[in-house]
Amino acid sequence: MTNSIEEIEHTKIILVTGSNTTENHPIIGAAIKRAVKHHGAKLIVADPREIELTEFATCWLRQKSGTDIAWINGLMHIIIAEKRYDKDYVAKRTEGFEEVKKSLETFTPDFVSKITGIPKEDLYVAARLYASERAGIFYTMGITQHSHGTDNVKALANLSMLCGNLGYPGAGVNPLRGQNNVQGACDMGGLPNVFTAYQPVTSPEARAVLEKEWGVTGIPDKPGLTLMEMTKGMAEKTIRAAYIMGENPVVSDPDSEHIIHALKEVDFLLVQDIFLTETARLADVVLPGASFAEKDGTFSNTERRIQRVRKAIDPVGRSKPDWQIISEISTRMGVPLQYPHAEAIFEEIRRVTPSYAGITYERIEEEGLQWPCVSEDHPGTPYLHKNRFTRGLGKFHVVPYAGPKENPDAEFPLILTTGRILYHYHTGTMTRKSPGLTQLAPECIMEISVQDAKIFNILTGDRVGLRSRRGEIEVRAEVTKRIPVGTVFIPFHFAEAAANRLTNTAMDPVAKIPELKVCSVRVEKIG
Repeated sequence: MTNSIEEIEHTKIILVTGSNTTENHPIIGAAIKRAVKHHGAKLIVADPREIELTEFATCWLRQKSGTDIAWINGLMHIIIAEKRYDKDYVAKRTEGFEEVKKSLETFTPDFVSKITGIPKEDLYVAARLYASERAGIFYTMGITQHSHGTDNVKALANLSMLCGNLGYPGAGVNPLRGQNNVQGACDMGGLPNVFTAYQPVTSPEARAVLEKEWGVTGIPDKPGLTLMEMTKGMAEKTIRAAYIMGENPVVSDPDSEHIIHALKEVDFLLVQDIFLTETARLADVVLPGASFAEKDGTFSNTERRIQRVRKAIDPVGRSKPDWQIISEISTRMGVPLQYPHAEAIFEEIRRVTPSYAGITYERIEEEGLQWPCVSEDHPGTPYLHKNRFTRGLGKFHVVPYAGPKENPDAEFPLILTTGRILYHYHTGTMTRKSPGLTQLAPECIMEISVQDAKIFNILTGDRVGLRSRRGEIEVRAEVTKRIPVGTVFIPFHFAEAAANRLTNTAMDPVAKIPELKVCSVRVEKIG
């Protein structure tokens, strides 16, 4: 997030898109509701489903799945045409505006409405509302998990800069992280093209710092493979072994049957996890990791806040903290890693990570700090891009319209979109072991519109088969007005009815993220 969670309640205009916030990020969802109910905030929601936040919205844009670029560009077209944008901010703090302005000429309300299904009157309301005061944008994987996800994010950044909404409190572009320490994993270089603090692996300066710290030479300068590229490599046997830690790709990744095939093709599969997941059952060796309550360390949350995690109990059975397992494997492979405790690792992190340099265990003993925090007298950074962008001027990007890679046809007439529900988390590895949560949400439910249910002769409670070009599953139907005509929704928590047996592996060309949010399916009543 460019901004902080505590700012939300005092944000004047809130735009939420691609995020069922109250179910997927309940704390932030509650803050948004309080901002509207108690502090007079105006809320714009862009979502095909009638999520809870639509009840609090001044304006609800119900776009067709996968058409986000069109409506975002459409809002900018209106804001520019009506001269509602921040001319001073655009002139002094950005570049590339004139090229983007020209590219938006075709995104008229009529054109955008035809593509997205949003009434053009609603586009005017949303554009004028967003441009009226300081505004913050909040999004999640409903924006990124598309074959044009990077362009979706660029379009949102364009919209934010257009109205001068980056570099101020109560504003910004705020991706809400989907897991408890995914921000920290990325900060630590858990991406194929960067070291810690997003320093490119191609940077000689970054490699020199790491080589000195580790006493080595020749750190590779070429980016590694992304998730989907690794899967392809395993299937083609160019990757002969895989080490999977804290991840369950058999359930979480698209085209599950292909994932299973790829994992069976490697010569050696090692899985490290706290439970025997669907992926771990395919492994040659399973190493038991320790849960968050069994180890010391830090988590970095969605607002870039580094917080202490303290051991409450000793690791159960033969399990160990992940860092100890990795250190022991490395040492046995000839590269000794010797750390007396987790704090020693954090001290190393500080030395090689500029944005973490000023953070110590002592400083975050009571309350976490937000990076960048570059020295021990630095207070941390509640919001980014104050006065200037990291690159100097903020760059506008021309974002042409692109839709989904797979659209409905006679054989597969419906759009499938996937997501999460309140009672379960990710692949259900932990939450589905809770009897209380399982009682509340025991099985996979498919939402289908009233109109589509009549066409397919489906009633709430019926068992239905759901099929795509990649696979099929059985689910129970729920007929509801929450879902638009032509679309069905299922959560991806349930391995026995895994949504990702159906989803498409089409990828964003930049981020290599698969298009999990849109694919074509058909439904058939069973029995």
